[in-house]
Amino acid sequence: MLHSKKSLGQHFLKDEAVAKQIVSFFQESHPYDTVLEIGAGKGALTKFLVAENLPDFFVVELDHRVIPMLIERFPFLVNRIFNEDFLSFNLNKLSGEQVSIIGNFPYNISSQIVFRILENLERVPLMVGMFQKEVAKRIVSPAGNKEYGILSVLVQTFYCVEYLLDVSKESFTPSPKVQSGVIRLRRKDELPYLADVNQYFRLVKSGFGQRRKTLRNSLKDWSLPSEIVADELLSKRAEQLPVEEWISLSNQIAA
Repeated sequence: MLHSKKSLGQHFLKDEAVAKQIVSFFQESHPYDTVLEIGAGKGALTKFLVAENLPDFFVVELDHRVIPMLIERFPFLVNRIFNEDFLSFNLNKLSGEQVSIIGNFPYNISSQIVFRILENLERVPLMVGMFQKEVAKRIVSPAGNKEYGILSVLVQTFYCVEYLLDVSKESFTPSPKVQSGVIRLRRKDELPYLADVNQYFRLVKSGFGQRRKTLRNSLKDWSLPSEIVADELLSKRAEQLPVEEWISLSNQIAA
């Protein structure tokens, strides 16, 4: 009997109907290049992905214990499983130029997985993933909501976001203490112009660092030019700025 490892944030999906639905959401939107599953676990999603006969399907799985079991169950996966941590995994190991990602993500690193996807956004056109519901809602939240934050802005800058499905605790073993949610990210056909992408990331993180303050106060350390400091945008709090205004502010600063 394979027990989950708390240190890996494992909660194995056991509900086949949910697994099939997640793969269906993925299949209806992915561009048929390389597919990468993050954290296959016992193979709940893998079962339906293998059935699709995807020519370039790979798995990244940190838990070495499940790999022999996965290969025995799905012989197709011989030489297609990387026993690595996705957070340090090099996508250049995969053959395709574009890599669509799917997974029931370990909740303890799910936000880090999203940041890793953002680092590789030119290669990742699609992601369908299971998250802790709170994190999933944060990613898709519009401006003005209390859930709207750093992840919301950065993801929505580059991806169209959709909340697809609530998943109950009973769908997993062991049952997590929290509800889960499935979301889909589809990279925008036209990415916005950013004069300085690294600055943009820093700006958003700084703005939300003191989210109860106006941006004029939370960005004091940036020593902004007086004409930008006087901009009406800076009288708002970070959560009040939609993505378009974050982009505009960043480009003003970079000019």
